[in-house]
Amino acid sequence: MVVKGVFIDLQHYDDTHYNLLQSFFIYNNVSKFRVLQTYYNVLLHLRKNTMENLKKNFIKSITLALVLGITVTSCFEDQDDSLVATSEINDFVWKAMNAVYLYKSDVPDLADDRFVDNEAYSLYLNSFDSPEELFESLKYLPETVDRFSIIVDNYFDLQNAQQGISLSNGIEFNLYRISEGSSQVYGVITLVLNNSVADNLGLQRGMIFRAVDGNDLTDTNFSNLLSQNTYTLNFADYDDNNTPDTSDDTVTLNGESATLNKVQYTENPVHIAETITLEDNSKVAYLMYNGFNSNFNDALNNAFAGFLADGVDELVLDLRYNGGGSIQTAAYLGSMVTGQFTGQVYSRLFYNENLQDNNRDYLFTNTIEGLGAINSLNLSRVYVLTTNRRTASASELVINSLGAYIDVVVIGENTVGKTQASVTVYDSPNLAFENVNPNHTYALQPLIANSTNVNDELVPSNGLTPNIELSERPNTLGTLGDVNEPLLAAAIDNILGLGRPFHQPIDQSKLISVNTSTLQQTMYID
Repeated sequence: MVVKGVFIDLQHYDDTHYNLLQSFFIYNNVSKFRVLQTYYNVLLHLRKNTMENLKKNFIKSITLALVLGITVTSCFEDQDDSLVATSEINDFVWKAMNAVYLYKSDVPDLADDRFVDNEAYSLYLNSFDSPEELFESLKYLPETVDRFSIIVDNYFDLQNAQQGISLSNGIEFNLYRISEGSSQVYGVITLVLNNSVADNLGLQRGMIFRAVDGNDLTDTNFSNLLSQNTYTLNFADYDDNNTPDTSDDTVTLNGESATLNKVQYTENPVHIAETITLEDNSKVAYLMYNGFNSNFNDALNNAFAGFLADGVDELVLDLRYNGGGSIQTAAYLGSMVTGQFTGQVYSRLFYNENLQDNNRDYLFTNTIEGLGAINSLNLSRVYVLTTNRRTASASELVINSLGAYIDVVVIGENTVGKTQASVTVYDSPNLAFENVNPNHTYALQPLIANSTNVNDELVPSNGLTPNIELSERPNTLGTLGDVNEPLLAAAIDNILGLGRPFHQPIDQSKLISVNTSTLQQTMYID
């Protein structure tokens, strides 16, 4: 079921039941928002029942939901036509930021004594035309310090993104200018997600596209063309004219194309897990891991079980497209890499001055809550692959936290530089999802704590510097997991003692945009 871009998993429920509910709401002219909200509440109620009683209890639940739905709807106009008063949402935004924001003391408008009375507070809230405008005004130095706090008008989308669920056609890509200063743009597929629409069509990493729906890409139209739910990629050939100078490179349409449709997709962040045997018979574990999603902790642990069974000697952890996720999952990963530091501090969180009681330590552990024993490699060295615009947050936490205990060799580019953690804040008495205000679906994801390693060292705001600097080039991306792929090859060369590779860094002035399929650059507290 898709309503306003929100996904509800209906696979365990009879379609007849939903169709009955939907027909009732349409007949009574109730908004799609109320359909979604009521059906979501029904599902929460049903989840408490056994499968044996689902059908018996469904009609009873629907009856109650319909009564509640009609009662509430009769008090308010259809929410598709008349939005909740901005002042009500603005009130939530200010109070939430005042309660939890990491940089509260640096923002005068968030001071507890900012308003002399309720009238002054109301006037302040009403001076903003939208919740987004208010929220942005409360961020501390958004160009340099808080580049990451966000506000969303549909928290279902945010929840889904955190669980790896999105509307996706299965490709991630970079966009480049044809030449420096040019308005003409071309794209390169950097990642094809497993078992996705693109994967089923046979698309591969490294494929070049120059146009979409027959329209040449430019720096003014690429956003609209590539944000459609359905579009056709028009592929091209890249010719470097056998010179290292990129100024004479050309990208020419080749007549091939593929039409992609975005569908509901759940990404397993364990993209590749394989063991490579080198020429000296040493074994290297290669793990491409694209998001710290706690729903896939078992898949991550199973990958390490495979590495253990293979008797690996080294690990290459590919985080080049990993923008972050759950801090606890990051701690589990650190414990899988090592195993000899159980009980010691892995990372720390520090909140603002009003929430110091919430400060906490994440420890190395030998168990995953609810799953059992962790499969640990007991390594004293790990290789981590990074990129400048995508390796962020929880990925940086892993590098920073493990670096206090073992040798971490970073290969690639400077990371994003995000050391802060966030949490999803809802309009409810305790800012959690329980008892959320039913009148809107706004939520915040503000920065609320700083993350450090055991030595209280933050990730620098300009990112972590690689030990071996190497950039992906659009015409030589290679196959992920292949020993000749440039970043992995550099790690293998270092393991074999073959020295650092010579490489000409890509001209970053030509890279104008990157696309990912998940919530980007986020480190959140479960």
